Amino acid sequence: MSDNELMDREEQKSPVSFIEQFIIDDLKDGKNNGRIHTRFPPEPNGYLHIGHAKAICLDFGMAKKYGGKCNLRFDDTNPVKEDVEYIDSIKEDIHWLGFDWEDREFYASDYFGKLYEFAVVLIKKRLAYIDDQPAELISSQKGTPAQPGTESPFRNRSVEENLDLFFRMNEGEFDEGSHVLRAKIDMTSPNMHMRDPIIYRIIKTAHHRTGNQWNVYPMYDFAHGQSDYFEGITHSLCTLEFEVHRPLYDWLIDQLKTGDYRPRQIEFNRLNLTYTMMSKRKLLELVQEGRVSGWDDPRMPTLCGLRRRGYTPESIRKFVDLIGYTKVEAINDVLLLEHAVRDDLNTKAPRVIGVLNPLKVIITNYPEGKTEDVELINNPEDESMGSRIVPFSRVIYIEQEDFMENPPNKFFRLAPGMEVRLKGAYIVKCEGFKKNENTGAIEEVYCSYDPDTRSGGKMSDKKVKGTLHWVSAEHAVDAEVRMYDRLFSHEDPAGQKDEDYRKFLNPDSLKVLTGCKVEPSLRNSKPLDKFQFQRIGYFCVDYDSKPEHLVFNRTVGLKDSWAKANR
Repeated sequence: MSDNELMDREEQKSPVSFIEQFIIDDLKDGKNNGRIHTRFPPEPNGYLHIGHAKAICLDFGMAKKYGGKCNLRFDDTNPVKEDVEYIDSIKEDIHWLGFDWEDREFYASDYFGKLYEFAVVLIKKRLAYIDDQPAELISSQKGTPAQPGTESPFRNRSVEENLDLFFRMNEGEFDEGSHVLRAKIDMTSPNMHMRDPIIYRIIKTAHHRTGNQWNVYPMYDFAHGQSDYFEGITHSLCTLEFEVHRPLYDWLIDQLKTGDYRPRQIEFNRLNLTYTMMSKRKLLELVQEGRVSGWDDPRMPTLCGLRRRGYTPESIRKFVDLIGYTKVEAINDVLLLEHAVRDDLNTKAPRVIGVLNPLKVIITNYPEGKTEDVELINNPEDESMGSRIVPFSRVIYIEQEDFMENPPNKFFRLAPGMEVRLKGAYIVKCEGFKKNENTGAIEEVYCSYDPDTRSGGKMSDKKVKGTLHWVSAEHAVDAEVRMYDRLFSHEDPAGQKDEDYRKFLNPDSLKVLTGCKVEPSLRNSKPLDKFQFQRIGYFCVDYDSKPEHLVFNRTVGLKDSWAKANR
């Protein structure tokens, strides 16, 4: 088989997205001297969320795959909403995801001088003018998609007057909202974005990088494409809401370019997730109103929140790869995201024992004061992770739900007269129990053990239907466990336009369990260490955790509903 045939076969196995096909075709055609150069352009007005991860993976991933470059460019054109805190967090999140922009960190503010000069050029070419009308009036004159707009009475101002007004706008002579600079294109265009869009407005707020140097700031549509051009970007990858902006993007590039090079804007579908909201404005409201503990609350869809919850960068990249890139907007099932992290942690996370709702079990015929070392495998998926020693003693803790006084059929755990195996240790038989006189709750369970049934011993092959996890009471370490669930109770909270999204906040999105018991090996665990609590789920050590007060966040349970439904 020839090399070409092999390549064709591989391509059939792994079909590329339409975006990647565009890039392949452009490279094949030698466009822009055979270069690929992308950019990720976040606005520093909030923390990155899982939706941004899709763009990050695409922008950096395509550049890496085809030997190109990817810039990080902060779209810092609105000083009112921006903060250095957000810039730092964005850079941390990108690095955490596994990508690097090397020495190509840029800001739209790097180009304020060039953009201003370009605006002057447009004025001189009679392609831009100053409009003194209120914003509401300008908006009403735009018309509708089916009805042409009305030209501003200031549309045909002289070049000299427009230049004078523009200079005075930047000198701070006028109030915010009193004057804007508009591109002079076509008020009859079927595309509303081409009906003399505003390209500069007055903002009298100090900028985090340029201070009080400017009193006029470019609009996104004016700064974005031009910044792409200044940086030599070849493929400007945007989400679908920018598709209608593309004619304006191209028009402005046409006025700016001096040669054959031009960036190409390509749009793809946004990442939407069930039981989640991606609006940075609304996420900020949740933070400001104290409905979550902060941007990194493990219930938040922010990358720092997902990181704190225990998600891995590999799982997020895998999730993005699974959903792919199309031209069709859709809501992705959060179960798929949970599947991705569960699949990743299954091979990486050490197995440990944690008892969340402890019930004391006394093994009555086990010698008092005796302690044995039990060897447990750290991860059956990876033998190289080895094993660990866990102490066993006369008094242990099991989960409350693992004992029932009157069990139903097929209850293969502990009940009066029933036998179970304690993981890695012995088979025990329930001989009795004690109830609280006032509440009727089970306080203690009494068992006997068979010393010949120790795991690995001569009778270790004795069959019992249930195996329970446990911790030695004497050696157990107290822990707090935060059981996180979905932040919203509605599958599509963002889609309920007539309802306040707060109405759909899940009152059970966080349950804090105290008095949990974990094995002593976890005493020295560090924040963001990840484990599988056997029979329960995957957990991550929280930033609040200390050796004297361990805190674990539930990442995800063991049950994989998505995998079951998609077998």
